[in-house]
Amino acid sequence: MANLILILGDQLTRDINALENADRDRDLVVMAEVHDEASYTNHHKKKIVLLFSAMRHFARQLESDGWQVHYQAYHPDNQHQSLEAVVGEQVKRLNAEKVITTECGEWRLHEQISGWHERLGVPVEIRPDTRFIASKQEFADWAEGRKQLRMEFFYREMRRKTGLLMTSEGEPEGGQWNFDADNRKKWTGKPPAPAPFRIEPDAITRDVIGLVDEHFGDHFGTTGDFHFAVTAEDAEAALEHFIDFALPCFGDYQDAISDTEDWLFHSILSPYINSGLLDPVTVCEAAAQAWYSGRAPINAVEGFIRQILGWREFVRGIYWMNMPGYAQENRLGNTRALPWFYWTGDTRMRCMHKAIDATRRNAYAHHIQRLMVTGNFALLAGIKPEEICDWYLAVYADAYDWVELPNVLGMVMHADGGYLGSKPYAASGKYIQRMSDHCANCHYKVNKSTESDACPFNALYWHFIDRHRDDFAKNPRMGMMYRNWDKQKPEKREALLQRAENLIANIEKL
Repeated sequence: MANLILILGDQLTRDINALENADRDRDLVVMAEVHDEASYTNHHKKKIVLLFSAMRHFARQLESDGWQVHYQAYHPDNQHQSLEAVVGEQVKRLNAEKVITTECGEWRLHEQISGWHERLGVPVEIRPDTRFIASKQEFADWAEGRKQLRMEFFYREMRRKTGLLMTSEGEPEGGQWNFDADNRKKWTGKPPAPAPFRIEPDAITRDVIGLVDEHFGDHFGTTGDFHFAVTAEDAEAALEHFIDFALPCFGDYQDAISDTEDWLFHSILSPYINSGLLDPVTVCEAAAQAWYSGRAPINAVEGFIRQILGWREFVRGIYWMNMPGYAQENRLGNTRALPWFYWTGDTRMRCMHKAIDATRRNAYAHHIQRLMVTGNFALLAGIKPEEICDWYLAVYADAYDWVELPNVLGMVMHADGGYLGSKPYAASGKYIQRMSDHCANCHYKVNKSTESDACPFNALYWHFIDRHRDDFAKNPRMGMMYRNWDKQKPEKREALLQRAENLIANIEKL
């Protein structure tokens, strides 16, 4: 009897575990574009185009490799609107002995698939996702008994395990593990930012763009100027482009924000790594080789590898070790709804407008825009964690629940009480001024704090500090902030709090 092999939209690699030891002559590969997965949140139009086109290209590749493939293309009137329905019909048609799939990246879907054996009446084998460097169990074993989980220590274990940027004596290359302190320069226009990597849409992608424009017209974002890679070959070309043109300056300017450049020196490879078009270890090895061959400095290469080998692996471990309860965390007691301008960009705050507008156009913004602009504002304003988490999941092409939820709920919103991060990433407008040129073009004045035209981040920052004194006053990394707050004259503190209350009351008008 034959097996049914399900491949999901973020598993687009020939090396996916579900294909291991499969029989091309007998087994059936099933892939499906279904309404339930495309519409459970307001996915960015470019995100849907990227995944549907990449899935179609991958299915064709499998067929050319000799696999039997059943592929359901999206239509709103499809008989089967869920993965379970598609798989169930093919199980009956094939009289399948069992269903084989690779563990998915979302608790919601994992729970569904875990019940298929009962509802479909066939065994379901869920294999581990070997594309990650640490298995779920390996991370859980590392975390056991630790009072606090810190990425830096886990990252060092991953460096040792892979040998990436390690000497033959077992020491880190360059004499230190982490060069983050060297990666905080403000970009002033020089050196010039490279043009982003582009792939012009082929016939398959153009068909998908038309489909998304027709059937997902009310979703966030635009399909215009779509230039993502949708095949492994083109994703590898994007990696080479990054190594050659952007990596040498990535380290210095990875935290910089520009009023005129969307991409700067960032790799834009996360959509490909997270969907399976690029292998994370291969990407890290390519970056490491650039340092060994003298094409990129150590601070750039280490900082880039740390994002993949460190944060990416760390947040995945956090997610699977703590779900489903983790998604409900709201330790700071936030109750405010997400402002509508997160969907429109219609705000006079220049940094927020630019970050949201870039997100709307590109389905992308880099990590500092996400953490210290849109995320920082949500933290200071007390936005409900579930609403800001859903926004991040919807609007970014690289966003999947396993990576988005810990980053936003834990790192951005500090809603897990410090489980993921040792301090909240809260900052006034001065941080944005230090790392960007937005403030010079803003309606608000970053050097003012209580006036009607003062930067909203300034008063909101002190309001956050004041209202969460019980949460953070004893945090050793926050003590200086409370000393600074307490040193201010009572009338200044009152003016700041009143300004913040007014901002919060009129949040949709900012």
